[in-house]
Amino acid sequence: MSSPRIDVTYRLHVAAGQAAHRARLLAVEQSIEMPPEAVGEARLLDEVLARVERVEPQADGTTLARLQLACETVCEDAGQLMNMLFGNCSLQPDVELVDIDVPDSLASAFGGPALGIDGLRRLTGVTARPLTCTALKPLGSTAQQLAGLCRTFAEAGIDIIKDDHGWANQSGSPFTERIAACQGQVQQVNEKSGRRSLYAPSLYGTQLQMQRQIGEARSLGIQALLIAPMVCGVATFNALRREHPDLAFIAHPALGGGRIAPPALLGRLFRLFGADAVIFPNHGGRFTYSTATCHDIVRCQRATWHGLRPTMPVPAGGMSVERVPELKREYGADSMLLIGGSLLVAGERLGERSRAFVEAVAADEEAA
Repeated sequence: MSSPRIDVTYRLHVAAGQAAHRARLLAVEQSIEMPPEAVGEARLLDEVLARVERVEPQADGTTLARLQLACETVCEDAGQLMNMLFGNCSLQPDVELVDIDVPDSLASAFGGPALGIDGLRRLTGVTARPLTCTALKPLGSTAQQLAGLCRTFAEAGIDIIKDDHGWANQSGSPFTERIAACQGQVQQVNEKSGRRSLYAPSLYGTQLQMQRQIGEARSLGIQALLIAPMVCGVATFNALRREHPDLAFIAHPALGGGRIAPPALLGRLFRLFGADAVIFPNHGGRFTYSTATCHDIVRCQRATWHGLRPTMPVPAGGMSVERVPELKREYGADSMLLIGGSLLVAGERLGERSRAFVEAVAADEEAA
């Protein structure tokens, strides 16, 4: 019986007449990485060499090449999966990684989200509406300034207050000081209001440093964390998720641009490696994703897939309070709406603007 394989789809930017040959070269490059005729062992050619299943010319002049990779080349390591999917060929400008599917055994090994949508709802106590989220900005602020923002946001009733992804251990706001100050303010407000707003600090550095940061966060009662899997490495991210299944991991897309299709990376792979929620640049904001791309990301995050928990989509990147009704209609209740700068521009009226955000989500829920 043949071993299970990983299904991968690539887009080839080559002339149609060259596509089949290019696909065979790609199969070699992403598996045995040497001329097949130089391989003396039949098993390697039969089981390890990637297979070209088919090539499909597209109306735009490109070709989709559908390959199968041997699971044994991945060895249940998230970084190695990325390497076998797109390691060498990421250096070849005529190739894009479009889609991926894995066998049940590999999905089970990576585990997917430990909490997912239902778990985030349990932590926040929010049912039947999107979660609200904002970000602490700008870089250069002091820990006490950020803590003041946390208090304002928590008093307004925002569900998740996360560090901006650029926060690390800056001298003006060291990690230890920042998370204690921010969590302290959120906790005080929660105790008074009865709500369960969450503060999510941004992890940075090596895996060992992140483990220490998580230990500090746990000691303060923090239950959610922000992480950028492409910055720290997907293997590090997947390892942390396995070690801390009770914590919520919100994945940031930094360094996620390039020639891996956003639905494959932010939809499938981040979910596979354990993201409970994934931030993505929504159309109509500061980035250039199309409406169709955003919908495909969300479909991959929430669709039934190898028994993995669904990931909560987080459309972001220049969203405004005025767009809340549209976002709710577009992404539904099982989403997290992230608005940052559109709140902060309110200045002294930040509390009022933040409450308007929370009320817009609630009003939209009632209207639906």
